Amino acid sequence: MLVWLPILATIWVVGFIIDLMDRTWILLPEPYRPDRLFGFSLPGLGAVFAFLMVLVTGLLVTNLIGRQLVAYWEELLQRIPLVRSVYSGVKSFAESVLTSSHSFRQVVAVEYPRPGIWSIGFVTSEVVAEVSAKTGESLVCVFISPAPNPTAGFIILVPRSALIELDMSIDAAMKMIVTCGVVTPPWEAPTAALPRPAVAASDAMADAISGAGSAGSRAKPR
Repeated sequence: MLVWLPILATIWVVGFIIDLMDRTWILLPEPYRPDRLFGFSLPGLGAVFAFLMVLVTGLLVTNLIGRQLVAYWEELLQRIPLVRSVYSGVKSFAESVLTSSHSFRQVVAVEYPRPGIWSIGFVTSEVVAEVSAKTGESLVCVFISPAPNPTAGFIILVPRSALIELDMSIDAAMKMIVTCGVVTPPWEAPTAALPRPAVAASDAMADAISGAGSAGSRAKPR
């Protein structure tokens, strides 16, 4: 089971993604779809089409005309009551996670939901100016992600002094959340320099004193 379960899960996930990409053919007119042109379907060809579609979209939105078309499209979606809520939320999350390399700055441990209970969190912003000014305390924004879905969660504003910075990476913390704590990152405590034994120190001091005494005895005044 330990050998086959990861293999079957990988095959299922990859097959689901390829099948989902194969459905991108619905964006093409029906006469131009592969099953119409060749008389049979080509599994996996939708993944190539999806990749090309993303590539062409990226090339289009990098110029002035493409950005203007995207702006018009977003303005249209913002006028639809239900669609604008979903679109705005997903777009904000995607922009914060995908376009910024510093979205999650630090993995921390925070006492939540009550003192004595610790949760894994991600520092997303170290400056919350208005709330810090009105509360009179320097607060940071921490994202708490519930297991096993890392895309959902909530934010809390916590004083910097109440956080404990962890050495684990963001990827390791995400893996720990997704696996519900089954996979925890390894950690080795830093080894501090051990103090010298008291016996050795006393012996060294005795040797120094005896050496000084012998030197004094040799240097007698005339």
